[in-house]
Amino acid sequence: MLKLLSPLISSNDSIHLKVLWIFLLCLSTGDDSQRESSPFLNTDHDEEHYYEGKNMALFEEEMDSNPMVSSLLNKLANYTNLTQGVREHEEAENADGVRRVTVMVPQMGTFIGVYLPCMQNILGVILFLRLTWIVGTAGILGSFAIVSMCCICTLLTAISMSAIATNGVVPAGGSYYMISRSLGPEFGGAVGLCFYLGTTFAGSMYILGTIEILLTYIVPTATVFKESEDAQMHNNMRVYGTCCLVLMALVVFVGVKYVNKLALVFLACVILSILATYAGVIKTAIEPPEFNVCLLGNRSLKNEKFETCAKTEVMKNNTVTTELWSFFCDSKYPNATCDEYFLLNNLTEIRAIPGLLSGVIRDNLWGDYGKAGKLIEKNNLASVPAQDTSNEVNKPYVFNDITTYFTLLVGIYFPSVTGIMAGSNRSGDLRDAQRSIPIGTIMAILTTSFIYISCVILFGACIEGVVLRDKFGYSVKKNPVIGALAWPSPWVIVIGSFFSCCGAGLQSLTGAPRLLQAIARDGIIPLLQVFGHGKSNGEPTWALLLTVGICEIGILIASLDAVAPILSMFFLMCYLFVNLACAVQTLLRTPNWRPRFKFYHWTLSFLGMSLCLSLMFISSWYYALVAILIAGCIYKYIEYRGAVKEWGDGIRGLSLNAARYALIRLEEVPLHTKNWRPQLLVLCKLDSDLTVKHPRLLSFTSQLKAGKGLTIICSVLEGTYMTQGNDAKTAAMAAERTKGFCHVVVASNLRDGFSLLIQAAGLGGMKHNAVLMAWPAGWKQVPDSSVRRNFIETVRETTAAHQALLVAKNIDHFPSNQERMKEGTIDVWWIVHDGGLLMLLPFLLSQHKVWKKCKMRIFTVAQMDDNSIQMKKDLQMFLYHLRLDAVVEVVELHDNDISAFTYEKTLLMEQRSQMLKQMQLSRTEREREKPYKDIHLFVIPVSPIQGHRGPEPAPADWPTGVAQLIHDRNTASHYAMNDKAAGTTPDRVHMTWTKDKTLNERNRHREGMAVKDMFNMKPNQSNVRRMHTAVKLNEVVVKKSRNSQLVLLNMPGPPKNKKGDDNYMEFLEVLMEGLDRVLLVRGGGREVITIFS
Repeated sequence: MLKLLSPLISSNDSIHLKVLWIFLLCLSTGDDSQRESSPFLNTDHDEEHYYEGKNMALFEEEMDSNPMVSSLLNKLANYTNLTQGVREHEEAENADGVRRVTVMVPQMGTFIGVYLPCMQNILGVILFLRLTWIVGTAGILGSFAIVSMCCICTLLTAISMSAIATNGVVPAGGSYYMISRSLGPEFGGAVGLCFYLGTTFAGSMYILGTIEILLTYIVPTATVFKESEDAQMHNNMRVYGTCCLVLMALVVFVGVKYVNKLALVFLACVILSILATYAGVIKTAIEPPEFNVCLLGNRSLKNEKFETCAKTEVMKNNTVTTELWSFFCDSKYPNATCDEYFLLNNLTEIRAIPGLLSGVIRDNLWGDYGKAGKLIEKNNLASVPAQDTSNEVNKPYVFNDITTYFTLLVGIYFPSVTGIMAGSNRSGDLRDAQRSIPIGTIMAILTTSFIYISCVILFGACIEGVVLRDKFGYSVKKNPVIGALAWPSPWVIVIGSFFSCCGAGLQSLTGAPRLLQAIARDGIIPLLQVFGHGKSNGEPTWALLLTVGICEIGILIASLDAVAPILSMFFLMCYLFVNLACAVQTLLRTPNWRPRFKFYHWTLSFLGMSLCLSLMFISSWYYALVAILIAGCIYKYIEYRGAVKEWGDGIRGLSLNAARYALIRLEEVPLHTKNWRPQLLVLCKLDSDLTVKHPRLLSFTSQLKAGKGLTIICSVLEGTYMTQGNDAKTAAMAAERTKGFCHVVVASNLRDGFSLLIQAAGLGGMKHNAVLMAWPAGWKQVPDSSVRRNFIETVRETTAAHQALLVAKNIDHFPSNQERMKEGTIDVWWIVHDGGLLMLLPFLLSQHKVWKKCKMRIFTVAQMDDNSIQMKKDLQMFLYHLRLDAVVEVVELHDNDISAFTYEKTLLMEQRSQMLKQMQLSRTEREREKPYKDIHLFVIPVSPIQGHRGPEPAPADWPTGVAQLIHDRNTASHYAMNDKAAGTTPDRVHMTWTKDKTLNERNRHREGMAVKDMFNMKPNQSNVRRMHTAVKLNEVVVKKSRNSQLVLLNMPGPPKNKKGDDNYMEFLEVLMEGLDRVLLVRGGGREVITIFS
């Protein structure tokens, strides 16, 4: 458009087109980036002005950020929650190459959109292949307990999930979205990946179930390996399972829409199989099916290879041996050598399915667990035991293939109740998700729970116990046990379960990559970013490849019973955190927690969470620990390397509530000495780039704290908040690298800002009790006294607030966190006791890796009347009770006469202070007299005849002052020249009235008098004594601690009389002279260390 109009714009006679050009240019350069302009949905910025007219003129300047209610409601009405389920984007390209994407509007209701998908995902391989075996092994009562626990667990989870799903719109991600937005990115990412792994291993389980049905019941002769039975089965499962996985992956890659279209076919197979089972149960009450079990003694036999359950039979009046005879004897003749147990016991043939009214339910009430290789026997049937049992493995007995126990059966059964998330995963396809998800999910769970519990009871009431414990149906002609019960034929169950497992496997391979893609696109795990990409239509190609690789690991295990507990762990962990999310949100009572589903309570969520955790450890405690470890590693990885996300999650709300509760508790009682630790307020100065001027101050803070306690990094910007507000935020972000809090304030000057921070930083019981700052090294070079005054006032304020003060000299020489002090000492000069902070600080520093190898030395000062030997013993005992390891040394200070050096140093100090005062006074007067620096000129006429005339009076509007006569000739006196040579004087003389020169003369005279007084002054005796102390202490400290890595000194307080402030910092400079790293310590007026337990 712009290119077409540009030739027209160039013409000079088209002013309207120029206006149009400018308008279009403004439109073309607008910001096209999308951002969240509303807390409800993501919408583009509309160019329409909603405030045109006069009715809303009062709000017109805020319309960009706060739109009209009518426009907001219009956007909400036009909003469509697009599907995040498995929907194929059918694309077409027209002749111009423009791609069109057709997106269907969600139309599904509760039955089609939630109920049937949940039914399809819940009912599956375990029902057809393992439930009869679980009933026979655990008994009716044990199986009822297993099914009840698992169904109650999923029901409670569904209630919690319904509350979360109805608390607003659930966009892409389904269950992962709910957990992550409720518990935060760390928990969300960890549980989301666990749910992904569970879904992936579920695909392995369904593929293994498919291959088991294929090789055991449909084509038992299609084996590749001809080894022993167990090894043959496992290797064949691996080969066929891998081929099946590759085939399914190709189907998913080529077109997911075909999988979706076949979903109803797979569901129809499941429903028909269940109906055939119920029809078979009803038929058993009328006529039991024609399936018999052959028992040798009380042992069940595999009857797939023989027809007659007898040792001999009569054929044409001759007694001949049967096919069964050859399995136990070395020949087919009656005089052959046979197995002892075969000779001692008779063969019995009983009905495999006696029927609903047979009373077999009493025999199946209790469980019959056993080790791997145990023979399956009918317990209430007598038999004669054999002496030799060594050759039983090679006989056609039915054995337990694995060791069975209650907890194992729980882990194997639980995958049969998973799939309750199918409805929430399709929330975008629903007409009314907030109504359909709770109703459909809970109704599906209740329906499937009824099916499972009724099947447990009906299987135990209809089928013989030895047949129930026969996992693969060897005793019923190698038919599935549930197939022997079904009507009209076992093939209904075989075909139905085969297609059910195929469909479930395809659904897992379809859903798992999309779940991984949703996690990757959230950006919380940088390692997974590559899996967020896919084909042009959105299909997750890379995620599918990873899913296939993980699924292959489950197939290589080659045992459905071994894979089932693995995916049980991951699903249970996911359900656990769904319950936790609902409980946390309910207890926090956040204003945004308003679910439409009202039939929930936090106690139900906690019960569900406890049940999930219990089932994890009941199923397999080592798998549970591995799953928790995996989730923990993912959590820590996201915490340290993941992107920072703020989703308004419940964990953050829980942290706020816990912090509020803790702060209130801290305010109730005063802090005990044993719990005292330095809570530091670090006073930092910023340079012009808003970075910390002394970064080693932050390093020393972390070394002193070792990551414990409260740390507040604060600074002050001079100005007003309206002009410096953005700079304050920038500086706060720059200082946030240190563990702690950052507080940057804007004040009119530094003194007021630091005073405000000392008074108001912190909250409640979490206030600072110590202030850390750097020594103002260049305070002598600063022309004014503001630096000195700020420092002294800070010392006074911390003392008044009962806060400790730490001042670090040469802070830039302190080690960084990457350096290591390989040797050396930390010397403590304990001169006065101010709470024990001096001894606590070296201990805290030694806990950090930088100072870990430094030894601690404590020096104390003894006067002439002190017993230094006894002082050393007492100090050693005191340190022993304090559990501190340090070398003790007592230094004696003799009462020497004050030296001339001390007098001279004191005198120089006072002279310097006096000179600074005079300079400050002169500067102040000059500032005050600046308005009077104007120069006024006037002319005095002089007559050579009349001689000298005095100046005429100044005009009334001139300022009063001293007049100075200036000749235009360079003479000493106008009057002398006028007397000597009156005729040579000029006709006119120029005179200037100034005030500046008069003030200069006055100041020069005053300064001369001040200098004269300065050289005649005598030092103050109090200052002499203070200087004497500083000099003597400095001599001793330098002598003992010159080579120490760090010296800690008691910091003397400023004088109570503010007249002595001028000399205070001089005393401190003398005290620290000749030392590199020094930390001046001033206690806060309370004990911080104790000898008591």
